[in-house]
Amino acid sequence: MIDVNSMPKLGFGLMRLPESEGKIAHEEVCRMVDAYMDAGMNYFDTAYVYHSGLSEVEAGKAIVERYPRESFMLATKLPAWELKTKDDRERIFNEQLERSGAGYFDYYLLHSVEEGNINTYESLDCFNWAIQKKEEGKIKHFGFSFHGSPELLEETLTKHPETEFVQIQLNYLDWNNPVVRSGRLYEILHERNIPMIIMEPVKGGTLASLKPELEEKYKAVKPDASIASWAFRFVASLPGVTTILSGMSNEDQMQDNLNTFSNFEPLSDEEKSVVEEVTKIMMDIPQIGCTACKYCCDGCPQNISIPDVFRVINTMNLYNEEFRPKQFYGGLVKSGHGRAADCVACGQCESVCPQHLPIISLMQEAAKKLDEG
Repeated sequence: MIDVNSMPKLGFGLMRLPESEGKIAHEEVCRMVDAYMDAGMNYFDTAYVYHSGLSEVEAGKAIVERYPRESFMLATKLPAWELKTKDDRERIFNEQLERSGAGYFDYYLLHSVEEGNINTYESLDCFNWAIQKKEEGKIKHFGFSFHGSPELLEETLTKHPETEFVQIQLNYLDWNNPVVRSGRLYEILHERNIPMIIMEPVKGGTLASLKPELEEKYKAVKPDASIASWAFRFVASLPGVTTILSGMSNEDQMQDNLNTFSNFEPLSDEEKSVVEEVTKIMMDIPQIGCTACKYCCDGCPQNISIPDVFRVINTMNLYNEEFRPKQFYGGLVKSGHGRAADCVACGQCESVCPQHLPIISLMQEAAKKLDEG
């Protein structure tokens, strides 16, 4: 049973750690970890695939080796797309323990449960395997992260009452998103009184920087608050939300989030109305719903930085500007990344995308705007 009162409202996601010269910036990560721990917060979330496997290693160096084991909570995940046999469960788990040096994991998740991989988790008996790990003392709490339909969520929870918590994507832009359906997922978990851990509260940074006229609507109500803080406060104001993950990439983001959560204020009715107004306007602007998780990048044979390509297209659409986005794209290509036009339509990216994006066709459209224009 999870003691939700022991969980910090802000969780430190280790998916988008700061980098320098292509490597994780260890010293900066340590300073971020220290600031976070000094603020009385202690939940860290990593995964087998984050930073091409180096996130768990960094968790070991920046957290496990520097703090008493009982002073923090560490979560990691088992990826379906790396599983071929039951032996792979044990191999990956042992590798995670070795990478992190954690000894055990406070929270362990089946990664990104959805229609395309639930059969893998079921056929390889991963739920019962996780219960066994709990009995061995290697896992304290077991759950899953989720990117599927509300129907699959209800079916899975009914079939597996051993699930102690669920991690879902939730933000004000995805609340009524017909693909993500955050609002309905939230309602299902809240009705069942299942603790929720929230990912993508600012939708991969999309909700941290808006068009000037939208930011002005927020600034008119709360002049000194960051734009990102509105997204965090929207999620944190919802009953039943246990911990909200933020994949922080620098010390400024860490400090801003600590300011939001150390002096937390739920949204007022007036502020909720402003968020609804901003949401309505944003929903009318065509955007690619990429959250920059980068799952698509590791197996790309053309080394295309797919999330960055989509960021360029979204920026062009959102701000009606071409010069700076195309300049950024040119820099990507010069640094060795493939062009959108280099896509060979192998489909590897689509098989692992949590957002179920039609990446191949989107890359073809991007190529027309960026490589042929």
